[in-house]
Amino acid sequence: MRNYKGYLIDLDGTMYRGKEKIPAAKRFIERLQERNIPFLFVTNNSTQEPQAVVNNLAHNFNIHVTTDNVYTTALATADYLASQDKKKRSVYTIGEFGLKKALFDKGFYFVEHNPDYVVVGLDYDVTYHKFELATLAIKAGAKFIGTNADTNLPNERGLVPGAGSIIALVECATQQKATYIGKPESIIMKKALNRLEMEKGDVIMVGDNYMTDISAGINCGIDTLLVYTGVSTPEQVKEKKIKPTYTVNSLDEWTLGND
Repeated sequence: MRNYKGYLIDLDGTMYRGKEKIPAAKRFIERLQERNIPFLFVTNNSTQEPQAVVNNLAHNFNIHVTTDNVYTTALATADYLASQDKKKRSVYTIGEFGLKKALFDKGFYFVEHNPDYVVVGLDYDVTYHKFELATLAIKAGAKFIGTNADTNLPNERGLVPGAGSIIALVECATQQKATYIGKPESIIMKKALNRLEMEKGDVIMVGDNYMTDISAGINCGIDTLLVYTGVSTPEQVKEKKIKPTYTVNSLDEWTLGND
């Protein structure tokens, strides 16, 4: 095991399972904090501000971090667009407050007609009219951005539609593919590295889901640590052509540089 200068870490399935605590996850974060090792929670959730993520970790899982430790796909989307043409700042958005605030904080403004970009994420109040505006704008030449491709989200009722399902409708209507930002794409990983001010070889991606977390690391050339506390199983990983760099059953098994 190498000594990594920084950690990129998934949330659901890695830090907690739904509403269930994972005690080893809390201990893992505290070990990082004790050694002043920088880390970012990299999440495909575009609906919430970082403060909401911090509050959830503190109140429900007794994991205490700051907003500087949270990197959402909303922030990554805003960072990505801000790195494009500086003259293009108008956007039409299907999404929740977390996405809109991230874009606003980067100097973007919102219009319904002739935007430079159409950004589509999870929207709990999506309507036909919103789809109509997005479709017409993309057909007229707006660049089409999708926050993340997750087709479903787990909640207490089962698997409900995720951002990917909403984006897929717009893709079907426009006959255009979105540029995706979130895991497993490399864009969010590169932007997270920028936040940490580190290189690919300095960090490791920690997650429970091979298809999102581990694939994101692989796609970006970052080492990966798969923990079997969530989605992926040893049997599933055995079938994958490209394996995670490391696998553990619990984050208690993972040794930091000074452990």
